[in-house]
Amino acid sequence: MKQLMLVMVVTLMSALQVCAQKAKIADKELVGSWIMESMQWEGEKKIMCGKNTGYVQFKYYGPNGEYACAEIALTKDGKCVVMPHEYGTYTFKDGWYSEMGREKVKDAIVWVDKTTTKGTWQKRHDIWKKQVNMPEKLRKYIVDCCRMKDTPADIQQMIKTTMFK
Repeated sequence: MKQLMLVMVVTLMSALQVCAQKAKIADKELVGSWIMESMQWEGEKKIMCGKNTGYVQFKYYGPNGEYACAEIALTKDGKCVVMPHEYGTYTFKDGWYSEMGREKVKDAIVWVDKTTTKGTWQKRHDIWKKQVNMPEKLRKYIVDCCRMKDTPADIQQMIKTTMFK
């Protein structure tokens, strides 16, 4: 009888562990700063981001739908360059994702675990890691750079008339 009970307990614990591993991660877990770990265009070799390549992509998802995206590169002389890509809004609900008002895409963000996502965008397969220890000052600086990405119309006109005569 003890052996039967032990087998039942072990079986139940195994089943509960499998269920826990497959538990849905809440959409709100996306909120925070994320760094691209790798990208791979279909049919091409995977590119690992980080120190070895001197290139990463950064995304920030705010709790109220704020979205910022930047590329960050290391120059040959060791300086970091932040290249703002986009700033706007995002939505993420039940696996449907949209940024910058573009069409919603299913499975653009798929949870691997609470700090890792994978997804496909325009035939590129990405893996992203949540930055749980990113300094607030750094996150704010990059997001502020993205906010400034859109040059005001009057400045654009001055650039055109001054620099592109």
